[in-house]
Amino acid sequence: MKEIVYVETTIPSFYFNQRTQPDILLLAKWTRQWWDNYSTHFDLVSSMAVVDELNYGNHPKQAEKVEFIQKLNFLPITSEVIEIVEIYISRKVMPADPKGDALHVALASYHKCDILISWNCRHIVNYHKFEHLRKINTLLGLNTPMLVTPLELLSGEDNDT
Repeated sequence: MKEIVYVETTIPSFYFNQRTQPDILLLAKWTRQWWDNYSTHFDLVSSMAVVDELNYGNHPKQAEKVEFIQKLNFLPITSEVIEIVEIYISRKVMPADPKGDALHVALASYHKCDILISWNCRHIVNYHKFEHLRKINTLLGLNTPMLVTPLELLSGEDNDT
């Protein structure tokens, strides 16, 4: 059985990156390597929260990003998920934006995803926040997905710079 991976907004954003800064280009390269070579090893899911974030504003390759994510199965945003978001925010596990990072983590946790993949290392893929999240999820009887970047899911020979 394949592991279930929740694909957060930064993945299509970096896949279709148009910026030219060297560090951004490297993240985009690793994103494309993972997606093109390894994503089929997993059951990929996402949500309308990702589509909503991708549709916000006006940015390069917006339509391609939305189309890219639309190919995945979407997890439902239920009242239980919204309650989890509120708990994450009240317990300061996640920033106080109910449509942002807390929603992605709540969806992946509630729907028992094995992995949440993201480049958001400030609020999601953050070692210092993980233990707090794990404790709250344990109290709520929830799964705590591994929080990783695409780089962490590449084989060793793929992540050379």
